[in-house]
Amino acid sequence: MSIREIFDTMAYGPATENRSEADSWLNEHQNKFELLINGQWVAPQQGVYFPTTCPGNHEELGQIASADAADVDAAVKSANNALADWVALGGHGRARYLYAIARQIQKHARLFSVLESLDNGKPIRESRDVDIPLVVRHFYHHAGWAQLMHKALPDHQEIGVIGQIIPWNFPMLMLAWKIAPALAMGNTVVLKPAELTSLTAILFAEICQSVGLPDGVLNVVTGAGDTGAALVEHPQVSKIAFTGSTDVGKIIRRATAGSGKKLSLELGGKSPFIVFEDADIDSVVEGVVDAIWFNQGQVCCAGSRILVQESIAERFETKLKARMQTLRIGQPLDKSIDIGALIDQTQLDKVKSMVEMGVAEGGEMWQAENCEGLDGCFYPPTLFTNMSPSDSLARDEIFGPVVVSMTFRTPAEAVALANNSCYGLASSIWTENINLALDIAPKIQAGTVWINCTNMFDAAAGFGGYKESGFGREGGKEGLYEYVKEKSDKALTDTPATIKVEPAKAAKKTGPIFPSIDRTAKLYIGGKQARPDSGYSLTVKSADGSVLGEVPQGSRKDIRNAVEAANKASGWATTNTHNRAQVMYYIAENLSARHAEFSERIVQSTGVTIDAASAEVDQSIDRIYTYAAMADKYDGAVHSVPSRCVTLAMNEPIGVMGVVCPKQSALLGFVSTVMPAIAMGNRVIVVPSSDYPLVVTDFYQILDTSDLPGGVVNIITGEQNELAKVLTEHYDVSAIWYFGDSQGSTMVELASADSMKRTWVSYGKYRDWSNPQQGEGDVFLRHATQVKNIWVPYGE
Repeated sequence: MSIREIFDTMAYGPATENRSEADSWLNEHQNKFELLINGQWVAPQQGVYFPTTCPGNHEELGQIASADAADVDAAVKSANNALADWVALGGHGRARYLYAIARQIQKHARLFSVLESLDNGKPIRESRDVDIPLVVRHFYHHAGWAQLMHKALPDHQEIGVIGQIIPWNFPMLMLAWKIAPALAMGNTVVLKPAELTSLTAILFAEICQSVGLPDGVLNVVTGAGDTGAALVEHPQVSKIAFTGSTDVGKIIRRATAGSGKKLSLELGGKSPFIVFEDADIDSVVEGVVDAIWFNQGQVCCAGSRILVQESIAERFETKLKARMQTLRIGQPLDKSIDIGALIDQTQLDKVKSMVEMGVAEGGEMWQAENCEGLDGCFYPPTLFTNMSPSDSLARDEIFGPVVVSMTFRTPAEAVALANNSCYGLASSIWTENINLALDIAPKIQAGTVWINCTNMFDAAAGFGGYKESGFGREGGKEGLYEYVKEKSDKALTDTPATIKVEPAKAAKKTGPIFPSIDRTAKLYIGGKQARPDSGYSLTVKSADGSVLGEVPQGSRKDIRNAVEAANKASGWATTNTHNRAQVMYYIAENLSARHAEFSERIVQSTGVTIDAASAEVDQSIDRIYTYAAMADKYDGAVHSVPSRCVTLAMNEPIGVMGVVCPKQSALLGFVSTVMPAIAMGNRVIVVPSSDYPLVVTDFYQILDTSDLPGGVVNIITGEQNELAKVLTEHYDVSAIWYFGDSQGSTMVELASADSMKRTWVSYGKYRDWSNPQQGEGDVFLRHATQVKNIWVPYGE
């Protein structure tokens, strides 16, 4: 064919990437790959291997070792043995290794790219131009954090041995997202790559060996789900970092409940792609291509729900179909293709099944005719219209090149549709009106919002989800906190802290300051005192055993009413931070005015001396002032990313939170847990100390006189563990803090799995609430917020 004929026909011609170096690497290993344990490549103890194949043509690339529980145990012990020396090496020493790893990946970037595309099926252009450069960026970036750890995180230390389980859709990128920060912060790692895509992880491990990474710092155990389960359940693993499906994330949450393991989960998504009528439609169409057909739609944050304003829907759909028809599908090593192969036949069958379901539900399907004659796991780009938000295809994650398009009329409707999902990973907003974009972005319940762009990632900007898309962040400074713990955690005890004053003497019976039996406390719901639905009350006794009063026995229905009241108080989240601070200062002032009264109540309840009780009230006032001061000072950040984007990291309130207070330090424990939550804009349902509840039921009189909107703080008394379970199981409660026993901590973590809500539990350890290092600080504010990164491109 002549050049003239080519220009006349614009016929598609392949441009195949040279794979000889990858083949040489495979041949060097005789297409058989072992486990990396303690710096040595070893055969699996059971001698079991499984094949890995290229999805584009079903070619077998090699045999991969299948690690069993004994192999995992050896890897974890190796990592544990290497931990002390890796920590002792210091930040600069770790930075040198991370820098060397980045340089070596750069030097072998083409080999990594080709191997990634062969094993995964994604286009070589994506591996070469997106994945591997980002991998290098993550190791360079975190080399810097290793160097700066002692300055940036002086009150933190390494966690220990980290078990990391990564998916098959971005094998190298997910590896970098997890390994780079873990090593930078002084942890050691046992990595379990995806069963279907282990090759680049093995090549990476060889790179680490070549730079002299100490034995045991990185261990790689390949295998299927059983291998991952053995890693999750190993008692010497201090944290699990998992990226994958929501269903598996829930299994991991249940498996680790009560173990004390730290957990970060980056799970599924059903990300909205919102198009307003003033958007540049041609740019939008290209954005859709990047959002849903990048990596064949096998992206957790894929823009698989297009929400387009009704006035432009028809014109947009016409342009999108025309662009879909031009997308090229082909073998992953062809540099001219846009879409490669799905990961395997199982995933292909799942996509086909979901498409058939969409048709059965009445959706109108349109497919491009560009997938014929291909022998592999290929599926054409597919568009569905005329669907309801409740249809399966519009609600469930597809993980394939299928997009659903729906319309809206007003910005408010767009937000409602976007948030009508159990997921909350990412979102795109397309409009030429920056005021509209920045008005909508904070209203979207997602961890990342892209404005006039999509699928923008960088090591400097955190990535992670809301709701059933998981919790935790990867990248940015916010991602570092997933791989460190507070140094003060070492001071937590198995018994309550003792108050450092003379032992209390029995109170003289000069007549009660507070009427007890004839003045029964009530619940506090929606800013009003409320009788319990159960109709039962619990007796509260004083320190000397006499009856001090009664409190209501809260029930499931009382929790339900409190959650409804908290939802109605959603305006507290958008109240400006200055006003929130002022309300909290009023709370402190009103508590100060009733200082003597609360001191005496603490004496009656706990039996401590009046001096100790007075000191607790003083410290409670001081702590309220601290969080009032922080309400408008706990700032976000503008991340420095290499692309021409302003990337805004905003600290957002989580929403409705359940707070189960510690039994000790009745007033100070209540203040120390509730005040940081409301300072950040959350609304709370509080279960006070079951031993000293009257101290907290007295406090709602303080709230009534402090201009706090009704529903921001709701108080439900009763048996703490029973109420904690109800709170945790409630789908409209987004997070729960539990400062109780180990049994209750396990229960909370187990019950949280269904809704994937965030939890912070004490595992039966006690804080000294009078010690600021344990009872206050940024750690409380971090647990009361979630970071949203908003990407705003600028310039030409």
